[in-house]
Amino acid sequence: MKTSLASRTAAFATLCASLASAQQQECSSTISASGYPAPSLASGWRAHIIANDLEKPRSLKRDNNGHLLVADQGVGITRLTLEGEAPCLTVADRQQIIANTSLNHGLELSPSNDILYASSQEAVYAWDYNLETGTVSGEARRVINLGGDGSHATRTLLLPPLNPDYLLVSWGSNGNVDPSAREPTSGYSTVRAFNISDTSRVYEYATDGVSIGWGLRNSVGLGQNPITGGIFSNENSVDQLERDGERIVEDNPAEELNFHGYLNGTETPNLGGYYGYPDCYPAWDPSVVPNYDGLQTGQQFAANFNDSVNDDWCRENSIPPVLSFTAHMAPMDLAFNTEASTCYITFRGSWNRENPAGYKLAAIPFNTETGLPSAPPNSTEGYVQIMANEDEGACPDGCFRPVGLEWNADGTQLFMTADASGEIYIVYREDGSPVNDFTVAATETGNGNGTSGSGGSEGGSGGSSSTPEPENAASSLVGSRLFASAMVGLVGALVL
Repeated sequence: MKTSLASRTAAFATLCASLASAQQQECSSTISASGYPAPSLASGWRAHIIANDLEKPRSLKRDNNGHLLVADQGVGITRLTLEGEAPCLTVADRQQIIANTSLNHGLELSPSNDILYASSQEAVYAWDYNLETGTVSGEARRVINLGGDGSHATRTLLLPPLNPDYLLVSWGSNGNVDPSAREPTSGYSTVRAFNISDTSRVYEYATDGVSIGWGLRNSVGLGQNPITGGIFSNENSVDQLERDGERIVEDNPAEELNFHGYLNGTETPNLGGYYGYPDCYPAWDPSVVPNYDGLQTGQQFAANFNDSVNDDWCRENSIPPVLSFTAHMAPMDLAFNTEASTCYITFRGSWNRENPAGYKLAAIPFNTETGLPSAPPNSTEGYVQIMANEDEGACPDGCFRPVGLEWNADGTQLFMTADASGEIYIVYREDGSPVNDFTVAATETGNGNGTSGSGGSEGGSGGSSSTPEPENAASSLVGSRLFASAMVGLVGALVL
């Protein structure tokens, strides 16, 4: 029996309302940005602040009960208990679970959630973590001894999901141009991995463990491709670069995404390889590098810091990045989706360039067959911008500066810290689809790095940016077609 026109009309209205709700999620209570305009977002994306008044939030970890653990620089480790239905989350409780002002960036949690790791400039520590109470117990155990000096004070930590017995640690250079980095056993400018299955052992960073790479000025971000197991880092490169008496700091060197091979026994020259610093650097804008015809973006060239090193030596002996970014953008963290089709990356932004740049969240499309970025190494358009400051000219003081990334439990949203403003954002898709499922089409990469400029990085550098990119064209089209199909079907039902 046919239903009445009134009932069909009511059903139509209900479905339209639910579709509209799915297309645009609104939260009744959000926190306004403090000291800067609301960020701009690419089409199809939304973000809002769920926590503020933190000192300088850097790294994030989510435990299996949904607590957010925050490495709050100058404070220690803070636990946030969230309430509400995502993405409309608020902080129900905030507890400082480790009071230690020397903990400044690195944070990890064992897969079983029973050990918490954090780093200072001098060491990596471990605590027993109680998942049910969200607290630590007992004294801190020293896991790895590090050097207590160096202008780059942070020590990034990574427990690779496919190799959880290894703890990766990054240690930056002792200065802008650090001669000691020419010796891999100095510890400076390296990434190393340590087998932490033996909880009684205390490692010496410079001489123990497995070399992941050296000649890495300041690799703040570490990540693992969840399908291939490949290890990646991002590089905050040198400031005030000159070549043959000319200052080329405005547009060089490139910031880097480096591939380091695997921890599963697969042989590759990348694992433990030399990545160039302090003598070899990848070009961002080859046109302003003097006396090097044919140089391309991403190719290594020699700086004037060592008379025995030339361009040929750099090409033959150092590993170039798999993807380059505009000079001095200060890349921070890496977060892969589960299919390894997209890697999210934060850029904290420049600190000393005339035209500030960076200050954004972006998505790097990855080739799921090769496990590497979809764009070629010489590309200048290797990512799509997701979230940025409205006016980079107001940066750094009038901008958010993103650092840490962490997924929520089901991959529908990303949490992101902004350290300079003491905030944590939640980033999500406007239509409610999981961020984890978002894939950047190869044709969408472009204008990702934008214009060129001068700068500084984390511990010195900046870079440049572009206007936000539109949402994934394919997903937008599919969504529109599904919506149109639903409307046609409903209209057809109404006239039956």
